[in-house]
Amino acid sequence: MEQITYKLPVFEGPLDLLLNLIAKNKLNIYDIEISVLLEQYTEQIKRMQEEQMDVASEFLEMASRLVYIKSTMLLPKHEEEAEELKKELTGQLLEYRECKRIAAVMSELVTFDYFCREPSQVDYDMTYGRIHNPIVLCEAYVRAVGKGKKRLPPPSDAFKGIVARRIVPVGTKIVHVLRILRRNGTSPYRQLFLTSRDKSELVATFLAVLELVKGKRIRVEGEGEDAEVRIIERNN
Repeated sequence: MEQITYKLPVFEGPLDLLLNLIAKNKLNIYDIEISVLLEQYTEQIKRMQEEQMDVASEFLEMASRLVYIKSTMLLPKHEEEAEELKKELTGQLLEYRECKRIAAVMSELVTFDYFCREPSQVDYDMTYGRIHNPIVLCEAYVRAVGKGKKRLPPPSDAFKGIVARRIVPVGTKIVHVLRILRRNGTSPYRQLFLTSRDKSELVATFLAVLELVKGKRIRVEGEGEDAEVRIIERNN
């Protein structure tokens, strides 16, 4: 004769068992009948004990909690306390049900049914096998060299026209202008610059004339670039 066996569902906790009983008895989770729920709960605990299953302390704690709620509901003076305890239990059940729903959704997104192997050692062929037009390679090289030169400091030749010019003292040109005036008395303005060999001498001569005019040692007469301009030494 075949032996009849009973296979009890495994519950993750007392709240999981309560939700199962509420769904099984089609109870309203917002208005739980504590008496019906308590009977079903204690019956399930007894069946688990009969099957020699280890009943966790949290299951027994929930059973005592349900007994306490039922007893307070039977006492007229403790109706408000019973309602508060019932609301607290309802809130925990609703929160637990929502967590189970979210866990079920996330379990479909994550799976551990895969195997990840370590990468194998591969001997790479570092030979470049692509073929390019020589003109394209040359243009790329020129662009790369040009970008590299932009990062380098400018050569000294770049400043040759600025800092490498010959220095001509202004005092030397002042003496030169006064010698011409003492020898000739007057001199055309442009003639003072005829002996200048470079821009340094031109600038130094012009500054010498300005210094002599400022010191009231000479006077410039005439107007316009093309007009005859003479420098006359002042005796007073």
